[in-house]
Amino acid sequence: MRSTWIPTTLSLPRTRFEAYSTVRMGKHRLFSLVDDLRERSIGSDHLFYSEIGSFCHDGTPYALPRFLFLGPGADDSPVRIAIFAGIHGDEPETTEAALEFLRRLSENPERARGYQLFVYPVCNPTGLEDGTRHSRGGVDLNREFWQASRQPEVYYLERELGVLAFQGVISLHADDTADGVYAFVRGATLTEALARPAIAAAEKYLPRATGEVIDNFPARDALICNHCYDGILTHPAELRPVPFEIIFETPNLAPSHLQVEATVAALDRILEEYRPFLAIGQGL
Repeated sequence: MRSTWIPTTLSLPRTRFEAYSTVRMGKHRLFSLVDDLRERSIGSDHLFYSEIGSFCHDGTPYALPRFLFLGPGADDSPVRIAIFAGIHGDEPETTEAALEFLRRLSENPERARGYQLFVYPVCNPTGLEDGTRHSRGGVDLNREFWQASRQPEVYYLERELGVLAFQGVISLHADDTADGVYAFVRGATLTEALARPAIAAAEKYLPRATGEVIDNFPARDALICNHCYDGILTHPAELRPVPFEIIFETPNLAPSHLQVEATVAALDRILEEYRPFLAIGQGL
């Protein structure tokens, strides 16, 4: 039976994205992949599509798509995990990886048993269209969170983070200065225990980053612990219990298909590694 528990104030009609995807069709192939996955969600018992908000730039409408994947058994004390991609428009591999992850889950839903996965594949639609790190307003959205930002994309994403109170937050990025995959780990004490296997899984496709300093922060074994830039996409500071947070980074200069495969492998491994904690919470 299809779940309808999500607050209606956070849901918009499926049909609104049709205008968005038609306007954008041909500008970037990933918009058509979003639309293809939206079509796949129609009639699905596991995959759902909605939008968390819309805005205009120079008279052109844009929307922020959201996919919800309900794994089997997710109606009873589910674990809500959010996955954010495409916050920097010049990192399209992150969007493609998020969509590919969902596509594979739709073919094998059992892999998401017990989870409610909220996936935001295009957090910066104008940046993705333009191929720029910043939004079309000239703003790095990933320095704007919880800073009283006036950017509509940030407002809508903050609302999701505040209302849905995720147990886990995963952000996908691609770093053009990195020589391999790495991760920022923040939040709950178990985060590092999730990130290490994720990095190991990604190594099937790409090497792990090396060095004692990565992205200007001290690192050990491709992990940056409890350091990050101000204003990044993160959970509300007052949220309790504190969720786990992983910022997973691929080397942006690596072949795109390997970045996608490495990211999907890391996401799969995080779900696998978290499952024992999920089972304890559900009494399974």
